[in-house]
Amino acid sequence: MTKLTVLVTDDDQDIRDGIEIYLKNEGYNVIKAADGLEAIEKLENNEVHLIILDIMMPNMDGITATFKIREERNIPIIMLSAKAEDGDKIHGLSVGADDYVTKPFHPLELLARVKSQLRRYVQLGTYNEGAAKVEIDGLVLDEDAKEVNLEGEPVRLTPIEYKITELLMKNAGRVFSIGEIYERVWNEEAYNAENIVAVHIRKIREKIEADPKNPRYLKVVWGVGYKMEK
Repeated sequence: MTKLTVLVTDDDQDIRDGIEIYLKNEGYNVIKAADGLEAIEKLENNEVHLIILDIMMPNMDGITATFKIREERNIPIIMLSAKAEDGDKIHGLSVGADDYVTKPFHPLELLARVKSQLRRYVQLGTYNEGAAKVEIDGLVLDEDAKEVNLEGEPVRLTPIEYKITELLMKNAGRVFSIGEIYERVWNEEAYNAENIVAVHIRKIREKIEADPKNPRYLKVVWGVGYKMEK
């Protein structure tokens, strides 16, 4: 099997080198960049399967880099930052990041998140025997192609957004709590997951709803959770 490649982007060389050691010990290829501009350049010239991206960097910060990367690519992005405020997490997730790790972090925690994101990303590209299409009033989930279409037009979803949409569409009408969504999609125990799930739900709505404030498909059940309307 071809080795998966991780792009590690941080302006601190010690952090880049430390992450590289752990990733290579797990069998990953590693490419390194010192800022967002260099990361985008590396992406143009290499096949990359996941990006670890610091927020605070010179030349181009992680938020701007994520926004530009998402214009063309849906590969998983894990953001790093020394800031622990929810506002920072929400900002990073809102522009397209899939996960968030706060510095200082234990390398094994980051490694676990890398493995989880890559497992999910690789699965999106595999064929599942017996997979089918699920359609709800013009919104179509194609499990074979691992894509979502709206009125015949493809919807560009990140891996996390796809998994949330898949969960809700395959269980249309059922209400899932925030904790249930987080645990089923992220495959880990839900802890302070409200903002993370809410941001991804908002991003999905922006992509599938004509009027995200008055959704036709993805509905909130106040005090309970979210559901996909039948």
